Amino acid sequence: MSVPAAPAVRPPSDTSAPPARRPAVDWRVRFVALSLIWGFSFLLIKAGTDGYAPFQVTFGRLLSGTAVLAVAMVVRRERLPRSGRTWGHLFVAAFFLNALPFSLFAYAELTIPSTLAGICNATSPLWGMALSLVALSEDRPTRRRVAGLGLGFIGVLTVLGAWQGFSGLDVTGTAMALLASLSYPVGWIYVRRTLADTGNSTLALTGSQLFLGTVQLALVVPLFTSMPGRFPLLPTLAVIALGALGTGIAVLLQYGLVEEVGPTTAQMVTYFIPVIATAAGVTLLGEQLSWNTPVGALVVLAGAALTRSRAEGSAGASRRVTAGPLSRN
Repeated sequence: MSVPAAPAVRPPSDTSAPPARRPAVDWRVRFVALSLIWGFSFLLIKAGTDGYAPFQVTFGRLLSGTAVLAVAMVVRRERLPRSGRTWGHLFVAAFFLNALPFSLFAYAELTIPSTLAGICNATSPLWGMALSLVALSEDRPTRRRVAGLGLGFIGVLTVLGAWQGFSGLDVTGTAMALLASLSYPVGWIYVRRTLADTGNSTLALTGSQLFLGTVQLALVVPLFTSMPGRFPLLPTLAVIALGALGTGIAVLLQYGLVEEVGPTTAQMVTYFIPVIATAAGVTLLGEQLSWNTPVGALVVLAGAALTRSRAEGSAGASRRVTAGPLSRN
């Protein structure tokens, strides 16, 4: 899904350290794999809700994703954060970056197509730009970024068919998907303000964050759902894949991409997610697609691209490295 969920850490300043070993798989192949995993996440959510309640889908997703990252942390001998303050901030980050948006998307897909959910997810950079202008003093508005925000808003109205009075759309489900996309940048801004320079690796912070998100859902699930009477095969496999791939393996892929090619290039995956989500929903789930959906999605993506500052590309190598789930689902 759209742009990260894990705390930022500064790259090491010791230039005398030996260069990192080159990954066996080219970064372009991993970039495509990450795009496909996050693009298909919306289809997997839809499949999971065919057999389980939305909160159960989210819990299974977080549990599977946490298990993958726990194994990765053991293999890499990562240490958990020791500061109580860090754990407190991670608890808040887990809510805004995992528990809340994952649950909202699961509930949204009870009544809206997975294609629409994927496109709503693509609005996250637009929300992020708007919020950062208010909450982050270093982000200054420019004509280009304001134009991108306006263009993105027009794209959203096009996707929703505003000229038709939003006929045929489930307002509640669509609002939940848009709120989920808003939750990500709220979490990123919180992370930027509270979890930079903790002394822990991004992998350790991300794994801890997902664990806390799992705990949050473990407390919520018994209150709002009952124990499943059966465990249907396809929905169960969908939930496991959603967590292990979309929330576990995908984090490791993005973590490696950020380290190798920088955050700006790695975050370009955001623009491929709605395209893949739409193709998957139409071809595999038989979802209907009217002309305004792909046209509006392209306008949204163009607006999101404009909101990124020109300096971001050249400054990417020197800026803080952010790893973790993007605003992708």
